[in-house]
Amino acid sequence: MPEPLGVLHLIKGLGPGGAEQLLVQQARCRDQTRFDYQVAYLVPEKDHLVAALEAADVAVQCLDGPDWPIALRNLAGLPSIDVVHAHSPVMASAVRVAARTLPAARRPRLVTTEHNRWPRHHRLTRAANRLTLRWDDATLAVSDDVAATMPGRATVESLVHGIDVAAVRSQLDHRSPMRRELGFAEHEIVVANVANLRREKAHDVLLRAAASAIAVDERLRFVIVGQGPLAAEIHRLHHELGLGDRVRLLGYRADATRVVAASDVFTLSSRHEGLPVALMEALALARPVVATTAGGIPQAVTHDREALLVDVDDHGSLAEAYLALAGDAPRRARLGAAADRRAEAFDVRRTIGRLESVYAAVVNGEPTSSR
Repeated sequence: MPEPLGVLHLIKGLGPGGAEQLLVQQARCRDQTRFDYQVAYLVPEKDHLVAALEAADVAVQCLDGPDWPIALRNLAGLPSIDVVHAHSPVMASAVRVAARTLPAARRPRLVTTEHNRWPRHHRLTRAANRLTLRWDDATLAVSDDVAATMPGRATVESLVHGIDVAAVRSQLDHRSPMRRELGFAEHEIVVANVANLRREKAHDVLLRAAASAIAVDERLRFVIVGQGPLAAEIHRLHHELGLGDRVRLLGYRADATRVVAASDVFTLSSRHEGLPVALMEALALARPVVATTAGGIPQAVTHDREALLVDVDDHGSLAEAYLALAGDAPRRARLGAAADRRAEAFDVRRTIGRLESVYAAVVNGEPTSSR
């Protein structure tokens, strides 16, 4: 058997965000006879998923410190590294430059995945990536919407970085115990949100919509899973709106998927998105969705098929959508069944097959086009 190809994944942190969760899914489902993974990250306090990667037989190291670009160059130049796959624009631009300083015999092939729309990045980050993007051997984006914001988009391949659908579906077994743990009665309609507490996730809009909806339908309950820089602001608004235990702010939960399984509706109030992992998981759990039309969301779900979609920053329409589903059990069931079918398009094994072909192609100097 030939030696496995060495793939070094680069990511800013290993917190509970979408790109990080996708990396864990990929590591768990890879062909270990053909690919040996390592992961390097920058932010030491964002280490939530280190144990999950190590359990998948992936070596992980943090490049913390002012000399991290030098450490990155040394790591990328190791003989065991054949491909470097960057999932962070900062690390992508850094490793492109670092690779150009290595002797040709030690220079790895470069693959990058863009997880966010380019306008969301700092202007200096965009400038560095615009200058260095041409040095990629393959460039991927998680959705058509993300790809459309990138320079040189004709050479960017849209590839949904999927989830382990079967593993997510298995969490439905925990629905009843989780509802009991969270204190929800069977007649209550639970709306779940999983998103980091950041401006682009628009939790302020979600809380105002929830306040409007629960004032009309007393069966509605909301549960929000996530942490982030706006935590204090969101808790303050929660108090000002008098939401009490009708809207539960749970913070970070390692079992967020089980919380969604315990819900009746999944929601995202985002202003900006790539293609959210939490949304893909909600589909696999057969949850009907209420979401905004931000980013790649309309690529994943269709209005009145799997989801009710509303405009960004429209808390009134968001509240109306919650009330529409709360008052119509057959519609919830119809959208949930469609969500279950739609989830098959996001199975990680499809993603893995394509990524593995990209890795092999760049190492062998072959074209990577999927067309």
